[in-house]
Amino acid sequence: MRYLTDRKRANGKGAAHTGTEHHWAMMVSSVGLAFLVPAFVIAFGRGLGGTHAEVLAFFSRPFIAILTGLTLVASMRHFAKGAQTMIEDYSQGTTRKALIIGAISLSWAVTATGLFALAKIAL
Repeated sequence: MRYLTDRKRANGKGAAHTGTEHHWAMMVSSVGLAFLVPAFVIAFGRGLGGTHAEVLAFFSRPFIAILTGLTLVASMRHFAKGAQTMIEDYSQGTTRKALIIGAISLSWAVTATGLFALAKIAL
């Protein structure tokens, strides 16, 4: 007699055979963002209102730069997965494929641009 949890029984089910993995990735990223976003908003609020040089000095601190980068990457990955789910639910055919490619490309473009800007500030 094997002991299988509900999650283990659900793995591999569904049309794409990745529904459980996708759901858990969204749950984990949402919990991570629940901690990252308030910390980033507080940090961003502290740097807001200074001169250009003060803001650059603030965001060049290692903790603030790492927090900003983590928030950017986690939020864009969460956006891409959420947009993919929404698109899969409400569109069909070639339109679905094009919209998914567009949403994922947009999230990677925003991530790359944001990390580039952050690197220019922090370094």
